Amino acid sequence: MINIPFIASIIGRLLCLESAFMLPCCIVAIALGEKDAAGMIVAFLLTLVAGSVIARVVRVNDRLLSRRDGYFIVTATWIAFTLFGSLPYLLGHSIASPVDALFETMSGFTTTGSTILDDIESLPRATLLWRAITQWLGGIGIVVLFIALLPGLGIEGRDLYVAEVTGPIHDKSSTTFAATARHAWTLYIALTLAQCLLLVAGNMEWFDAICHSLTTMSSGGYSTRQDSVAHWDSAYIHYVFIVFMFISGANFGLLTALFRGRPRRLLRDDEFRLYALVTIIATIIIATGLAVAGQPAGVSFRDALFQVTSILTSSGFSTSDYLAWPPLLGAIILLLFFIGGCAGSTSGGIKCIRLLLLFKNSLVEMRRALHPRAIILVKYNNRGVHPSVMTGVTGFFVLFMIIFGVSSLVISSFTDNVETACSAVISALSNTGPGFGSIGPTATHSAMPPAAKLFLTFLMLVGRLEVYTILVLFTRTFWKR
Repeated sequence: MINIPFIASIIGRLLCLESAFMLPCCIVAIALGEKDAAGMIVAFLLTLVAGSVIARVVRVNDRLLSRRDGYFIVTATWIAFTLFGSLPYLLGHSIASPVDALFETMSGFTTTGSTILDDIESLPRATLLWRAITQWLGGIGIVVLFIALLPGLGIEGRDLYVAEVTGPIHDKSSTTFAATARHAWTLYIALTLAQCLLLVAGNMEWFDAICHSLTTMSSGGYSTRQDSVAHWDSAYIHYVFIVFMFISGANFGLLTALFRGRPRRLLRDDEFRLYALVTIIATIIIATGLAVAGQPAGVSFRDALFQVTSILTSSGFSTSDYLAWPPLLGAIILLLFFIGGCAGSTSGGIKCIRLLLLFKNSLVEMRRALHPRAIILVKYNNRGVHPSVMTGVTGFFVLFMIIFGVSSLVISSFTDNVETACSAVISALSNTGPGFGSIGPTATHSAMPPAAKLFLTFLMLVGRLEVYTILVLFTRTFWKR
Protein backbone atom coordinates (compact mmCIF):
# COMPACT_ATOMS: atom_id res chain seq x y z
CA MET A 1 0.00 0.00 0.00
CA ILE A 2 0.90 3.66 -0.19
CA ASN A 3 3.35 4.77 2.50
CA ILE A 4 1.08 7.61 3.67
CA PRO A 5 3.04 8.60 6.85
CA PHE A 6 6.34 9.04 5.02
CA ILE A 7 4.68 10.81 2.10
CA ALA A 8 2.91 13.20 4.49
CA SER A 9 6.23 13.89 6.22
CA ILE A 10 7.92 14.72 2.91
CA ILE A 11 5.05 16.96 1.80
CA GLY A 12 5.30 18.77 5.14
CA ARG A 13 8.99 19.45 4.53
CA LEU A 14 8.22 20.60 1.00
CA LEU A 15 5.62 23.06 2.31
CA CYS A 16 8.29 24.49 4.61
CA LEU A 17 10.45 24.87 1.51
CA GLU A 18 7.59 26.64 -0.28
CA SER A 19 7.22 29.04 2.64
CA ALA A 20 10.93 29.85 2.37
CA PHE A 21 10.34 31.06 -1.19
CA MET A 22 7.46 33.24 0.03
CA LEU A 23 9.84 35.03 2.39
CA PRO A 24 11.50 37.25 -0.28
CA CYS A 25 8.02 38.38 -1.33
CA CYS A 26 7.23 39.31 2.26
CA ILE A 27 10.44 41.32 2.48
CA VAL A 28 9.66 43.16 -0.77
CA ALA A 29 6.10 43.91 0.37
CA ILE A 30 7.27 45.26 3.73
CA ALA A 31 10.18 47.25 2.26
CA LEU A 32 7.95 48.92 -0.33
CA GLY A 33 4.99 49.31 2.03
CA GLU A 34 2.66 47.53 -0.38
CA LYS A 35 -0.99 46.74 0.24
CA ASP A 36 -0.45 42.97 0.09
CA ALA A 37 2.20 42.94 2.86
CA ALA A 38 -0.11 41.62 5.58
CA GLY A 39 -1.57 38.98 3.27
CA MET A 40 1.91 37.83 2.21
CA ILE A 41 3.04 37.49 5.80
CA VAL A 42 -0.07 35.51 6.80
CA ALA A 43 0.32 33.23 3.75
CA PHE A 44 3.97 32.65 4.67
CA LEU A 45 3.11 31.82 8.28
CA LEU A 46 0.20 29.53 7.40
CA THR A 47 2.34 27.56 4.93
CA LEU A 48 5.27 27.33 7.34
CA VAL A 49 3.12 26.25 10.29
CA ALA A 50 1.17 23.70 8.24
CA GLY A 51 4.37 22.22 6.83
CA SER A 52 6.12 22.12 10.20
CA VAL A 53 3.15 20.50 11.95
CA ILE A 54 2.75 17.83 9.27
CA ALA A 55 6.49 17.08 9.16
CA ARG A 56 6.85 16.83 12.95
CA VAL A 57 3.58 15.29 14.09
CA VAL A 58 3.37 12.39 11.61
CA ARG A 59 5.27 9.35 12.89
CA VAL A 60 7.33 7.60 10.22
CA ASN A 61 8.38 3.99 10.75
CA ASP A 62 9.09 2.98 7.15
CA ARG A 63 11.30 5.28 5.05
CA LEU A 64 11.11 3.26 1.83
CA LEU A 65 9.39 4.61 -1.28
CA SER A 66 8.11 2.40 -4.09
CA ARG A 67 7.39 3.40 -7.67
CA ARG A 68 3.72 3.64 -6.68
CA ASP A 69 4.64 6.01 -3.84
CA GLY A 70 6.64 8.09 -6.32
CA TYR A 71 3.62 8.74 -8.54
CA PHE A 72 1.43 9.55 -5.55
CA ILE A 73 3.83 11.90 -3.81
CA VAL A 74 4.61 13.89 -6.96
CA THR A 75 0.91 14.48 -7.69
CA ALA A 76 0.08 15.21 -4.05
CA THR A 77 2.98 17.67 -3.78
CA TRP A 78 1.91 19.67 -6.82
CA ILE A 79 -1.66 19.88 -5.52
CA ALA A 80 -0.49 20.91 -2.04
CA PHE A 81 1.86 23.53 -3.48
CA THR A 82 -0.96 24.95 -5.59
CA LEU A 83 -3.40 25.16 -2.68
CA PHE A 84 -0.95 26.96 -0.39
CA GLY A 85 0.59 28.89 -3.29
CA SER A 86 -2.77 30.52 -3.99
CA LEU A 87 -2.85 32.08 -0.51
CA PRO A 88 -0.66 35.12 -1.37
CA TYR A 89 -3.14 36.04 -4.13
CA LEU A 90 -6.23 35.57 -1.97
CA LEU A 91 -4.94 37.02 1.30
CA GLY A 92 -3.11 39.82 -0.51
CA HIS A 93 -6.39 40.71 -2.29
CA SER A 94 -4.75 40.57 -5.72
CA ILE A 95 -7.25 37.91 -6.86
CA ALA A 96 -10.69 37.73 -5.25
CA SER A 97 -11.98 34.42 -6.61
CA PRO A 98 -10.57 31.15 -5.17
CA VAL A 99 -11.04 29.49 -8.59
CA ASP A 100 -9.08 32.27 -10.30
CA ALA A 101 -6.35 32.05 -7.64
CA LEU A 102 -6.04 28.28 -8.12
CA PHE A 103 -5.94 28.74 -11.90
CA GLU A 104 -3.22 31.42 -11.68
CA THR A 105 -1.17 29.37 -9.20
CA MET A 106 -1.40 26.10 -11.12
CA SER A 107 -0.57 27.98 -14.30
CA GLY A 108 2.49 29.30 -12.49
CA PHE A 109 3.79 26.06 -10.99
CA THR A 110 3.17 24.10 -14.21
CA THR A 111 4.85 26.96 -16.15
CA THR A 112 1.81 27.21 -18.41
CA GLY A 113 1.69 30.99 -18.29
CA SER A 114 -2.07 31.37 -18.87
CA THR A 115 -3.48 34.16 -16.74
CA ILE A 116 -6.79 35.63 -15.62
CA LEU A 117 -5.19 39.01 -14.81
CA ASP A 118 -6.24 41.86 -17.11
CA ASP A 119 -4.13 44.59 -15.50
CA ILE A 120 -0.85 43.00 -14.45
CA GLU A 121 1.01 46.28 -14.02
CA SER A 122 -1.40 47.39 -11.27
CA LEU A 123 -0.38 44.47 -9.04
CA PRO A 124 2.00 44.98 -6.10
CA ARG A 125 5.59 44.02 -6.83
CA ALA A 126 5.57 41.35 -4.16
CA THR A 127 2.71 39.59 -5.95
CA LEU A 128 4.50 39.90 -9.30
CA LEU A 129 7.60 38.38 -7.72
CA TRP A 130 5.56 35.48 -6.30
CA ARG A 131 4.11 34.82 -9.76
CA ALA A 132 7.64 34.58 -11.14
CA ILE A 133 8.88 32.39 -8.28
CA THR A 134 6.05 29.88 -8.78
CA GLN A 135 7.15 29.39 -12.38
CA TRP A 136 10.82 29.14 -11.49
CA LEU A 137 10.09 26.48 -8.86
CA GLY A 138 7.87 24.51 -11.21
CA GLY A 139 10.18 24.76 -14.20
CA ILE A 140 12.70 22.12 -13.38
CA GLY A 141 10.50 20.45 -10.81
CA ILE A 142 9.43 20.99 -7.22
CA VAL A 143 10.19 17.41 -6.26
CA VAL A 144 13.46 17.36 -8.22
CA LEU A 145 14.62 20.22 -6.00
CA PHE A 146 13.77 18.18 -2.93
CA ILE A 147 15.53 15.10 -4.36
CA ALA A 148 18.73 17.11 -4.21
CA LEU A 149 18.18 17.23 -0.42
CA LEU A 150 17.03 13.62 -0.02
CA PRO A 151 20.44 12.03 0.79
CA GLY A 152 20.06 13.57 4.22
CA LEU A 153 16.95 11.43 4.63
CA GLY A 154 18.62 8.30 3.30
CA ILE A 155 16.61 8.19 0.08
CA GLU A 156 18.08 7.87 -3.40
CA GLY A 157 15.03 9.37 -5.08
CA ARG A 158 14.86 7.41 -8.33
CA ASP A 159 11.11 6.83 -8.38
CA LEU A 160 10.35 10.47 -7.57
CA TYR A 161 12.74 11.62 -10.30
CA VAL A 162 11.21 9.34 -12.93
CA ALA A 163 7.67 10.37 -11.94
CA GLU A 164 8.33 14.11 -12.35
CA VAL A 165 11.06 14.62 -14.99
CA THR A 166 9.75 14.78 -18.55
CA GLY A 167 10.51 12.35 -21.34
CA PRO A 168 10.47 8.60 -22.12
CA ILE A 169 14.22 8.17 -21.56
CA HIS A 170 15.96 9.57 -18.49
CA ASP A 171 19.59 10.42 -19.09
CA LYS A 172 21.59 10.28 -15.88
CA SER A 173 24.80 12.30 -15.96
CA SER A 174 25.74 11.23 -12.43
CA THR A 175 25.95 8.08 -10.35
CA THR A 176 22.74 8.89 -8.42
CA PHE A 177 19.50 10.63 -9.24
CA ALA A 178 20.11 13.00 -6.31
CA ALA A 179 23.40 14.09 -7.87
CA THR A 180 21.68 14.50 -11.24
CA ALA A 181 19.07 16.71 -9.57
CA ARG A 182 21.76 18.82 -7.87
CA HIS A 183 23.63 19.34 -11.14
CA ALA A 184 20.41 20.31 -12.93
CA TRP A 185 19.51 22.85 -10.26
CA THR A 186 23.03 24.29 -10.19
CA LEU A 187 22.93 24.87 -13.94
CA TYR A 188 19.37 26.21 -13.68
CA ILE A 189 20.43 28.83 -11.10
CA ALA A 190 23.55 29.81 -13.06
CA LEU A 191 21.62 30.34 -16.31
CA THR A 192 18.93 32.34 -14.50
CA LEU A 193 21.56 34.66 -13.03
CA ALA A 194 23.30 34.99 -16.41
CA GLN A 195 20.11 36.07 -18.17
CA CYS A 196 19.28 38.53 -15.40
CA LEU A 197 22.65 40.26 -15.78
CA LEU A 198 22.34 40.38 -19.56
CA LEU A 199 18.87 41.94 -19.35
CA VAL A 200 20.11 44.56 -16.90
CA ALA A 201 22.94 45.29 -19.34
CA GLY A 202 20.22 46.04 -21.90
CA ASN A 203 18.78 48.75 -19.60
CA MET A 204 15.94 46.65 -18.20
CA GLU A 205 15.12 47.51 -14.59
CA TRP A 206 16.44 45.08 -11.98
CA PHE A 207 13.00 43.98 -10.81
CA ASP A 208 11.78 43.28 -14.34
CA ALA A 209 15.03 41.50 -15.17
CA ILE A 210 14.79 39.25 -12.10
CA CYS A 211 11.16 38.30 -12.73
CA HIS A 212 11.66 37.64 -16.44
CA SER A 213 14.80 35.59 -15.84
CA LEU A 214 12.86 33.41 -13.42
CA THR A 215 10.07 32.90 -15.94
CA THR A 216 12.28 32.41 -19.01
CA MET A 217 14.49 29.61 -17.74
CA SER A 218 11.37 27.85 -16.48
CA SER A 219 9.67 28.21 -19.90
CA GLY A 220 6.90 29.93 -17.99
CA GLY A 221 5.97 33.15 -19.74
CA TYR A 222 4.64 35.25 -16.85
CA SER A 223 5.61 38.87 -17.42
CA THR A 224 5.50 41.97 -15.28
CA ARG A 225 3.95 43.80 -18.23
CA GLN A 226 0.50 43.34 -19.76
CA ASP A 227 1.96 43.40 -23.29
CA SER A 228 4.69 40.90 -22.33
CA VAL A 229 8.16 41.31 -23.89
CA ALA A 230 6.71 43.57 -26.59
CA HIS A 231 6.88 46.27 -23.90
CA TRP A 232 10.61 46.57 -24.64
CA ASP A 233 11.23 47.68 -28.21
CA SER A 234 14.82 46.47 -28.12
CA ALA A 235 16.39 43.94 -30.49
CA TYR A 236 19.07 43.22 -27.88
CA ILE A 237 16.52 42.30 -25.17
CA HIS A 238 14.48 40.22 -27.61
CA TYR A 239 17.55 38.21 -28.68
CA VAL A 240 18.56 37.63 -25.05
CA PHE A 241 15.12 36.12 -24.49
CA ILE A 242 15.46 34.02 -27.65
CA VAL A 243 18.80 32.55 -26.58
CA PHE A 244 17.64 31.62 -23.09
CA MET A 245 14.25 30.33 -24.24
CA PHE A 246 16.05 28.05 -26.68
CA ILE A 247 18.38 26.87 -23.91
CA SER A 248 15.41 26.18 -21.63
CA GLY A 249 13.95 23.86 -24.27
CA ALA A 250 17.08 21.68 -24.40
CA ASN A 251 17.80 18.61 -22.26
CA PHE A 252 19.43 19.77 -19.02
CA GLY A 253 21.49 16.59 -18.77
CA LEU A 254 23.07 17.37 -22.14
CA LEU A 255 23.48 21.04 -21.22
CA THR A 256 25.38 19.95 -18.12
CA ALA A 257 27.70 17.91 -20.33
CA LEU A 258 28.12 20.93 -22.64
CA PHE A 259 29.21 23.23 -19.83
CA ARG A 260 31.56 20.54 -18.56
CA GLY A 261 33.47 20.61 -21.84
CA ARG A 262 31.68 17.76 -23.65
CA PRO A 263 29.75 19.57 -26.42
CA ARG A 264 29.66 16.50 -28.68
CA ARG A 265 27.04 14.83 -26.49
CA LEU A 266 24.67 17.70 -27.19
CA LEU A 267 25.53 18.22 -30.85
CA ARG A 268 25.29 14.51 -31.70
CA ASP A 269 22.02 13.97 -29.87
CA ASP A 270 19.23 13.07 -32.32
CA GLU A 271 16.54 14.87 -30.34
CA PHE A 272 18.49 18.13 -29.99
CA ARG A 273 19.24 18.17 -33.71
CA LEU A 274 15.54 17.72 -34.50
CA TYR A 275 14.70 20.47 -31.98
CA ALA A 276 17.14 22.85 -33.67
CA LEU A 277 15.94 21.84 -37.16
CA VAL A 278 12.28 22.48 -36.31
CA THR A 279 13.24 25.91 -34.92
CA ILE A 280 15.21 26.82 -38.06
CA ILE A 281 12.65 25.60 -40.60
CA ALA A 282 9.64 27.17 -38.82
CA THR A 283 11.52 30.47 -38.43
CA ILE A 284 12.50 30.61 -42.12
CA ILE A 285 8.94 29.91 -43.31
CA ILE A 286 7.33 32.43 -40.93
CA ALA A 287 9.98 35.12 -41.52
CA THR A 288 9.53 34.74 -45.28
CA GLY A 289 5.75 34.98 -44.93
CA LEU A 290 6.00 38.12 -42.82
CA ALA A 291 8.47 39.72 -45.24
CA VAL A 292 6.18 38.94 -48.19
CA ALA A 293 3.32 40.53 -46.23
CA GLY A 294 5.32 43.78 -46.16
CA GLN A 295 7.21 43.69 -42.87
CA PRO A 296 10.93 44.69 -42.89
CA ALA A 297 13.23 41.65 -43.28
CA GLY A 298 15.15 42.21 -40.04
CA VAL A 299 12.01 42.66 -37.95
CA SER A 300 10.35 39.70 -39.70
CA PHE A 301 13.22 37.41 -38.82
CA ARG A 302 13.34 38.56 -35.20
CA ASP A 303 9.58 38.29 -34.68
CA ALA A 304 9.50 34.88 -36.34
CA LEU A 305 12.44 33.49 -34.35
CA PHE A 306 11.07 34.90 -31.09
CA GLN A 307 7.57 33.50 -31.55
CA VAL A 308 8.78 30.11 -32.84
CA THR A 309 11.16 29.71 -29.90
CA SER A 310 8.56 30.94 -27.43
CA ILE A 311 5.82 28.54 -28.57
CA LEU A 312 8.08 25.55 -29.28
CA THR A 313 9.59 25.76 -25.79
CA SER A 314 6.12 26.51 -24.32
CA SER A 315 7.44 29.78 -22.85
CA GLY A 316 4.47 31.80 -24.07
CA PHE A 317 6.13 35.23 -24.24
CA SER A 318 5.15 37.43 -27.16
CA THR A 319 6.55 40.35 -29.12
CA SER A 320 3.84 40.34 -31.77
CA ASP A 321 0.27 39.12 -32.23
CA TYR A 322 0.44 35.95 -34.34
CA LEU A 323 -3.36 36.08 -34.75
CA ALA A 324 -2.76 38.98 -37.15
CA TRP A 325 -0.41 36.90 -39.30
CA PRO A 326 -1.51 35.12 -42.52
CA PRO A 327 -3.44 31.88 -41.79
CA LEU A 328 -0.61 29.57 -42.95
CA LEU A 329 1.78 31.10 -40.43
CA GLY A 330 -0.82 30.72 -37.69
CA ALA A 331 -1.19 27.04 -38.61
CA ILE A 332 2.56 26.55 -38.14
CA ILE A 333 2.36 28.19 -34.72
CA LEU A 334 -0.51 25.84 -33.80
CA LEU A 335 1.60 22.83 -34.84
CA LEU A 336 4.42 24.01 -32.57
CA PHE A 337 1.97 23.91 -29.63
CA PHE A 338 1.89 20.12 -29.95
CA ILE A 339 5.60 19.50 -30.61
CA GLY A 340 7.30 21.08 -27.58
CA GLY A 341 11.01 21.04 -26.74
CA CYS A 342 13.34 18.28 -25.60
CA ALA A 343 12.81 15.69 -22.88
CA GLY A 344 14.50 16.62 -19.62
CA SER A 345 13.92 20.32 -20.28
CA THR A 346 11.55 22.81 -18.70
CA SER A 347 9.34 22.91 -21.80
CA GLY A 348 6.00 21.20 -22.34
CA GLY A 349 4.36 19.53 -25.33
CA ILE A 350 4.66 16.00 -26.66
CA LYS A 351 8.46 16.44 -26.90
CA CYS A 352 10.73 16.06 -29.92
CA ILE A 353 12.09 12.70 -28.79
CA ARG A 354 8.66 11.05 -28.86
CA LEU A 355 7.81 12.40 -32.30
CA LEU A 356 11.25 11.34 -33.56
CA LEU A 357 10.84 7.80 -32.19
CA LEU A 358 7.32 7.53 -33.63
CA PHE A 359 8.58 8.61 -37.05
CA LYS A 360 11.50 6.18 -36.94
CA ASN A 361 9.17 3.41 -35.81
CA SER A 362 6.95 4.07 -38.84
CA LEU A 363 9.96 3.60 -41.13
CA VAL A 364 10.94 0.43 -39.29
CA GLU A 365 7.41 -0.95 -39.67
CA MET A 366 7.66 -0.48 -43.44
CA ARG A 367 10.92 -2.47 -43.44
CA ARG A 368 9.32 -5.15 -41.29
CA ALA A 369 6.48 -5.42 -43.81
CA LEU A 370 9.06 -6.34 -46.46
CA HIS A 371 11.12 -8.53 -44.12
CA PRO A 372 8.65 -10.01 -41.59
CA ARG A 373 11.21 -12.37 -40.03
CA ALA A 374 13.89 -9.76 -39.54
CA ILE A 375 14.61 -8.33 -36.08
CA ILE A 376 14.78 -4.58 -36.62
CA LEU A 377 14.99 -2.11 -33.75
CA VAL A 378 14.28 1.61 -33.73
CA LYS A 379 17.57 3.41 -33.14
CA TYR A 380 18.19 6.55 -31.11
CA ASN A 381 21.71 8.00 -31.04
CA ASN A 382 22.85 4.84 -32.91
CA ARG A 383 21.56 2.59 -30.14
CA GLY A 384 18.59 0.26 -30.26
CA VAL A 385 15.51 1.41 -28.37
CA HIS A 386 13.90 -1.27 -26.19
CA PRO A 387 10.40 -2.26 -27.40
CA SER A 388 8.96 -1.33 -23.99
CA VAL A 389 10.10 2.25 -24.52
CA MET A 390 8.39 2.33 -27.91
CA THR A 391 5.23 0.94 -26.31
CA GLY A 392 5.33 3.73 -23.73
CA VAL A 393 5.90 6.39 -26.39
CA THR A 394 3.03 5.13 -28.52
CA GLY A 395 0.75 4.86 -25.50
CA PHE A 396 1.62 8.40 -24.42
CA PHE A 397 0.89 9.82 -27.87
CA VAL A 398 -2.45 8.02 -28.12
CA LEU A 399 -3.51 9.10 -24.62
CA PHE A 400 -2.37 12.68 -25.25
CA MET A 401 -4.45 12.94 -28.42
CA ILE A 402 -7.49 11.27 -26.80
CA ILE A 403 -7.32 13.67 -23.86
CA PHE A 404 -6.97 16.58 -26.29
CA GLY A 405 -10.00 15.47 -28.29
CA VAL A 406 -12.29 14.74 -25.34
CA SER A 407 -11.21 17.86 -23.45
CA SER A 408 -11.82 20.02 -26.52
CA LEU A 409 -15.40 18.76 -26.56
CA VAL A 410 -15.75 19.57 -22.85
CA ILE A 411 -14.39 23.11 -23.18
CA SER A 412 -16.50 23.63 -26.32
CA SER A 413 -19.56 23.39 -24.09
CA PHE A 414 -18.39 26.54 -22.28
CA THR A 415 -17.69 28.64 -25.37
CA ASP A 416 -19.23 29.16 -28.81
CA ASN A 417 -15.79 29.36 -30.44
CA VAL A 418 -14.25 25.99 -31.35
CA GLU A 419 -10.91 27.64 -32.11
CA THR A 420 -10.77 29.06 -28.59
CA ALA A 421 -11.79 25.74 -27.02
CA CYS A 422 -9.26 23.58 -28.87
CA SER A 423 -6.40 26.03 -28.39
CA ALA A 424 -7.23 26.43 -24.68
CA VAL A 425 -6.94 22.66 -24.26
CA ILE A 426 -3.67 22.20 -26.15
CA SER A 427 -2.28 25.31 -24.44
CA ALA A 428 -3.04 23.76 -21.03
CA LEU A 429 -1.84 20.26 -21.95
CA SER A 430 1.37 21.57 -23.51
CA ASN A 431 1.80 24.22 -20.77
CA THR A 432 2.19 26.94 -23.39
CA GLY A 433 -0.05 29.77 -22.15
CA PRO A 434 -1.56 31.80 -24.97
CA GLY A 435 -3.84 30.28 -27.58
CA PHE A 436 -6.07 31.31 -30.44
CA GLY A 437 -9.43 33.03 -30.68
CA SER A 438 -10.40 34.93 -27.53
CA ILE A 439 -7.31 33.71 -25.60
CA GLY A 440 -4.65 34.90 -28.04
CA PRO A 441 -1.26 36.36 -27.04
CA THR A 442 -2.81 39.74 -26.21
CA ALA A 443 -5.79 38.33 -24.25
CA THR A 444 -6.40 36.41 -21.00
CA HIS A 445 -8.58 33.58 -19.67
CA SER A 446 -10.54 35.91 -17.37
CA ALA A 447 -13.82 35.61 -19.32
CA MET A 448 -13.96 31.82 -19.09
CA PRO A 449 -16.54 30.29 -16.71
CA PRO A 450 -15.24 28.96 -13.34
CA ALA A 451 -15.95 25.33 -14.34
CA ALA A 452 -13.86 25.72 -17.50
CA LYS A 453 -11.01 27.25 -15.49
CA LEU A 454 -11.05 24.35 -13.02
CA PHE A 455 -11.00 21.82 -15.87
CA LEU A 456 -8.09 23.62 -17.56
CA THR A 457 -6.31 23.75 -14.19
CA PHE A 458 -6.51 19.95 -14.06
CA LEU A 459 -5.26 19.68 -17.66
CA MET A 460 -2.25 21.86 -16.81
CA LEU A 461 -1.24 19.36 -14.12
CA VAL A 462 -1.84 16.40 -16.44
CA GLY A 463 0.34 18.03 -19.09
CA ARG A 464 3.14 19.04 -16.71
CA LEU A 465 3.40 15.55 -15.19
CA GLU A 466 3.05 13.98 -18.65
CA VAL A 467 -0.26 12.10 -18.44
CA TYR A 468 0.85 8.80 -16.89
CA THR A 469 1.80 10.19 -13.48
CA ILE A 470 -1.72 11.56 -13.03
CA LEU A 471 -3.88 9.02 -14.84
CA VAL A 472 -2.27 6.03 -13.14
CA LEU A 473 -3.83 7.25 -9.88
CA PHE A 474 -7.30 6.69 -11.39
CA THR A 475 -6.69 3.00 -12.14
CA ARG A 476 -7.96 0.20 -9.91
CA THR A 477 -4.59 -1.57 -10.11
CA PHE A 478 -2.80 1.36 -8.48
CA TRP A 479 -4.83 1.05 -5.28
CA LYS A 480 -4.65 -2.74 -4.97
CA ARG A 481 -2.36 -4.23 -2.37
